[in-house]
Amino acid sequence: MSLRDFARSKDNLNNSGLNNASSVTLRDVSKSYGEEWLSDDVLKDVSIDFPAGELTVIVGPSGCGKSTLVNLMAGFEQPDKGQVLVNGEVIHGPAKDRMVVFQETALIPWQTTFENVIFGPKMRGEKSGKALKDEAEALLVKVGLGEFIHKYPIQLSGGMQRRAELARALINEPTVMIMDEPFRGLDAMSRSLMQEFFLDLFEENKKTNIFVTSEVDEAIFLADNLVILSNKPTTVQKVLKIKLPRPRDYKMLTSAEAFEYKREALELLHDEAMKSFAVLK
Repeated sequence: MSLRDFARSKDNLNNSGLNNASSVTLRDVSKSYGEEWLSDDVLKDVSIDFPAGELTVIVGPSGCGKSTLVNLMAGFEQPDKGQVLVNGEVIHGPAKDRMVVFQETALIPWQTTFENVIFGPKMRGEKSGKALKDEAEALLVKVGLGEFIHKYPIQLSGGMQRRAELARALINEPTVMIMDEPFRGLDAMSRSLMQEFFLDLFEENKKTNIFVTSEVDEAIFLADNLVILSNKPTTVQKVLKIKLPRPRDYKMLTSAEAFEYKREALELLHDEAMKSFAVLK
């Protein structure tokens, strides 16, 4: 059975809570690191709206602060200036309404796939017993890991680990999913399959998704909104509304409309990358 078939299978999955979505807003956010006399100004007066129920992709030059944005939206760090809001409320730390899937696997190596998925709600005491077991198993079947429930992370391929992490995030019923280059490091075929799989999950549950990537083709294929960042200190260069119809397939990337999105994005990114080279000279 293909990944697309798994994503479309709704059997035995309790969808309660999966349609909830929250808006995220960054309002004049600035962030620096280091001492005042030798500070590294990463973000400067960044304002972005992430609409509820939409998939917004962030791209920018290497080292511009994309992961810093992730940390601020997740609540792992606080801005020096400005505010990060979820549904209009300022956030002050991490919470289960915002789940993050990172660049590198964060699965607990000594726990099975099943144990990794149930870890969050079990530790918080929110779910237990048969109800938690059934929900976790249904999610693992949904992401194509029904036969790997009792395997350890080291026994899973890179793509399987990413799917396990998606299941682990979804069982917490977040209203916002934050994806920090989650498919980085996968081979080309696995990455392509994971993009299609991820899109099917998104189109089914319509959660608010914030997806960080360095790949322009991936960004255009996934996005409702494409946020293009500048070089450091980072600001928002432009937000493109990607109007390719859903559901999507890779044939759309050969369309004139997709090519125009790519041309505009690459021009902006190239100009910003050249600024960083000029600084190095």
